[in-house]
Amino acid sequence: MNILVIGGTRFMGKHLVNGLLRQGHMVTIATRGIAQDNFADSVKRLTIDRMNEDSLQEGLKNTYFDVIYDSLAYSSNDIRRLLDIVTCNKYIMISTTAVYEKYMNAVEEAFDPLGKKLIWCDRADFPYDEIKRQAECALFQEYAHIHSVAVRFPFVIGSDDYTGRLQFYIEHIIKQKPMNVDNFHKQMSFVRSQEAGSFLAYLAVNDYSGSINGASEGTISIRDIADYVESRTGKKVILSSYGEDAPYNGVDENSINTDKAGSLGFAFSPLKAWIYDLIDGYIEEAAV
Repeated sequence: MNILVIGGTRFMGKHLVNGLLRQGHMVTIATRGIAQDNFADSVKRLTIDRMNEDSLQEGLKNTYFDVIYDSLAYSSNDIRRLLDIVTCNKYIMISTTAVYEKYMNAVEEAFDPLGKKLIWCDRADFPYDEIKRQAECALFQEYAHIHSVAVRFPFVIGSDDYTGRLQFYIEHIIKQKPMNVDNFHKQMSFVRSQEAGSFLAYLAVNDYSGSINGASEGTISIRDIADYVESRTGKKVILSSYGEDAPYNGVDENSINTDKAGSLGFAFSPLKAWIYDLIDGYIEEAAV
């Protein structure tokens, strides 16, 4: 198939592209042309600014793709700007589990984008959770003629995580820097970047339409992470309201139900089967 990946030079996008190439698809990556990639001549490249309508028009007008992956659709206007220009048989949007009001064992039906009033908006108009809800509303209400999937991920982490959010906690413990953590005991969901990319690639040839969750099996708390770092290093976490605000602050306890992904034949790995190896890597980096 002829597949367009908007974004795809780093993190889960890189794993997505590699997965699609292994499946034998023809892949085009659309980026601003700033970040380098290691795909050599195995992919085609388009230089576009996803946020600029003129750039989208210039790069994508009158084009067709069997599948489009969009990791940069944040708002309803983002959906409209793209899908009014390009034609595709299937559109896969990277969404978020932040669309759910309540997180424990969150199933896809906990947020129905067809049952919410659509507001045409841009990224700055609402908080992150609401603009992503509106993006899904636009997709499923206004572009119902397109075979579409909204993949809802929790925090995506891995050794290639450029955000440094999980790494923040380990570094602060190792370097004995105080941090302000408002959800120290809360259990949270994550997904490994490599597995997120593999799941996205898996959906290219699957007939599923609608919203679907993707998350590692199980949860972990910041306290669990701190206890592990302490056991490995002897360093104790320093919690203080005067410390630097932690990146996962404000996230309530959550767990994500992935039964739908399982029914499609995709099994996510247990979180605690790999996260401690990731933490070990961060411990080594912080100790340097």
